[in-house]
Amino acid sequence: MSEFSVQDLVVEADGKIVVNGASFALMGGEVHVLMGPNGSGKSSLLNAIMGHPKYVLTKGEITLDRADITGLSTEKKAQAGIFLSLQHLPEIAGVTLTNFLHKAYCARNTRSDPKNQSPRSGFVFRDTPNIAPLDFYKMMEARAKEFGIDPTFLKKHLNAGLSGGEKKLSEVLQLLALEPKFALLDEIDSGVDVDALKKVFGVIEHLRAKGIGFLLVSHHPNLLQHVQPKRVTVMKDGKVVATGGKELMETIARDGFDAVS
Repeated sequence: MSEFSVQDLVVEADGKIVVNGASFALMGGEVHVLMGPNGSGKSSLLNAIMGHPKYVLTKGEITLDRADITGLSTEKKAQAGIFLSLQHLPEIAGVTLTNFLHKAYCARNTRSDPKNQSPRSGFVFRDTPNIAPLDFYKMMEARAKEFGIDPTFLKKHLNAGLSGGEKKLSEVLQLLALEPKFALLDEIDSGVDVDALKKVFGVIEHLRAKGIGFLLVSHHPNLLQHVQPKRVTVMKDGKVVATGGKELMETIARDGFDAVS
């Protein structure tokens, strides 16, 4: 079973410490929830993990299947099996979701192979078969219909002119196409109506059952209506202040973040 681990990460942005000593471990097939008030460092942590240039790792280690991936580029981390869903998605006019996903799918010809590790990153890369654009579209059209997602999303320009909820559905189509080892989803429940939420979490549960691990960042304890997390972590002021089970989310729903310390 795959394992993704973050140990004692310290992150700086604009000369300030925004994450101070954060740690967590996530196994394949598990769902963890990361919560905290605005400005607590949740999004900073996810961006730093994936190598956003604004965020500088000054301490700590990130491992995937016990191989150190801390210093890998964003592309290499993605190719190794880490997926990041951004809170604010860029809009790219002129590039359809299908074209984007087809390129990403074919570019993912670098898969981690823990049995044959390279000395530098712990990973070797092997080719995956390419697929013709039309065949890829038919495959994704079938997957969209399977989960009740309008397949016309595949023909729309990437995030251009989409509502917040539509952008989230676009991202779960990306998850279905790429099937990473671990998905870090930043506020996947934000701005999504009830019907779309059911589709989003239907995909998450489907992929979790296939062994994909999820870290869900959210402000909302009502997330428990849609998912039963293995672990809940709470951050404040850049630090992890509490970890536990779903009872932590129940406490926050009842008494707010001030009740957690």
